[in-house]
Amino acid sequence: MALIIAIVVVIIFVRLETWPARTARQSTAELEKLGKDLRSAFIDIAHLQPRITINNRVYMEQTTPVSELVVLSRRIEVEHEFLHTWIGSSKRVKLHATFTVKAGFDLRQNLSVDIRPGEIIIQLPHAQILGIEQNQVDVLTFENGLWNRISGEDVQSELSILPQLAREKAAESGLPAEAERALQRQLDERIRTRQPLRLIFKDEKKSE
Repeated sequence: MALIIAIVVVIIFVRLETWPARTARQSTAELEKLGKDLRSAFIDIAHLQPRITINNRVYMEQTTPVSELVVLSRRIEVEHEFLHTWIGSSKRVKLHATFTVKAGFDLRQNLSVDIRPGEIIIQLPHAQILGIEQNQVDVLTFENGLWNRISGEDVQSELSILPQLAREKAAESGLPAEAERALQRQLDERIRTRQPLRLIFKDEKKSE
């Protein structure tokens, strides 16, 4: 009986002694599995592998087969009018254009994922306007003056203004900020973790 009690005590002592190491191994294994899940999520969403660290140790280095991640696109309509009067003769041009504006992230800047027992921190640049695609341009008004005629340069100048107006309108509507929220939602839906998932946007200047 004494021998059995001694053996049980030794077993309990060994288990208690090795418990921290076993717990650490289990925690590390869980964090590494989470790192793989995050890697898969970014490959699915952004077609890239971010730099992943686990407890300040580099687990995976970043690879970027694509340079940009488009998260949102929106149809933007703009109008612009040109009016010029010379010696009492006026010419007037009014254009209406439709653009598809795309917002997302410039992946040429560093993207990193830091996995910790208490939280997951993802650092990336602020979202910005990545591209503007012209869909249609309509001429609403095209009026020549008697001696003040509309030139080809007038038309080209007006056409060149329209994309900038679309960019400004998209920025004012909050499209980049909406892209940041959309990425957060996509990651929350894709990654199910006990730790809170926190996005930190670096202080890069947004496109205006």
